[in-house]
Amino acid sequence: MLYAFLMIVRTAFTQGVDFAGADRLWLFDKVSIVQMIPSAYLNEITATPGVTLTTYCTWFGGSYQGKPSQFATFATDVEKYFQLYPELKVPPAQMDVLKADRQGAIVGKDTATKYGWKIGDRVPLGADIWIPKDGQTWYFNIDGIYDGDKNADKTQFLFRYEYFDENRRAGKGTVSWYVIKVADPSSAASTAATLDGKFANSQWETKTQPEKAVIEDFAKQTGNIGAMITAILSVVFFIILLVVANTMAQSVRERTAELAVLKTLGFSDARILVLVLLESLSISIAAGWAALALMAAFVGRGSFNIAMLPVFVFNTRAQVLGLTLAVALGLLAGALPALAAMRLKITDALRRN
Repeated sequence: MLYAFLMIVRTAFTQGVDFAGADRLWLFDKVSIVQMIPSAYLNEITATPGVTLTTYCTWFGGSYQGKPSQFATFATDVEKYFQLYPELKVPPAQMDVLKADRQGAIVGKDTATKYGWKIGDRVPLGADIWIPKDGQTWYFNIDGIYDGDKNADKTQFLFRYEYFDENRRAGKGTVSWYVIKVADPSSAASTAATLDGKFANSQWETKTQPEKAVIEDFAKQTGNIGAMITAILSVVFFIILLVVANTMAQSVRERTAELAVLKTLGFSDARILVLVLLESLSISIAAGWAALALMAAFVGRGSFNIAMLPVFVFNTRAQVLGLTLAVALGLLAGALPALAAMRLKITDALRRN
């Protein structure tokens, strides 16, 4: 179960990397993504050869019910955003409602379920970065709830940039980053260089990277998750190996006379070896596979909910690896007791008991 949990967490950290679009670029300030750049760059980016679609996004942050929001919240051109991320699905009728509603927002299914939101609700978000012209609270109307593919992030809160830009006290006309779709992923590097060249030596120089590279940089800020989890699992499996091996050794010692009787009845050494190994395998496989199935069901119900890690999946590759490790554990733990049982001499065993 610990193996399954750690693999789920590892996948959560790398999920965005695995599903980043090869045809998507991110353009942001050259110094840092937290620095704002002009929204006026949109036309120049759109006119760049090789670019098929682009939109801007501005990180909003905010708080709900007095606590920092536990979901990604940002202002964007919502319609274009869903075109850039086709793995996210929103009904066309809901998108039409959003277009006619200045304060409209579309929220992911997981976040809507968590907070009990439904279409038509009016949701207040407290300001912690962007202060509205009136008061300290922004109000949004839930016009749509999007779903998506199994591994898609269904926690985001997206609202109209126009409403945001008109009603914030500072920073008007700026955005956090641009998402850019290119016609040919193989030419993404040259397109990125062209875009950065357009804004070189300006007040707001830019840096353009493939979406995968940007998400990898975010993941690396946490540390080498893969190495840490591998180290933890190595220690865990070594301890489990000792426990199971001791169990099997004790089992064989307690049944020395029984093994001697089996040999007396004609059981070959090879058959005794196989019997003991099968017993060891039955312990490790039954317990290991049951635990993996339990965790898979636990994740399937959406029981995990951790801020900044919106997607939890116990993928097939991790499950197969877990099953393989359970088999390997059984074989390793039963190897020495099985060899001892195979080499057991009938006379010595009967005399000992």
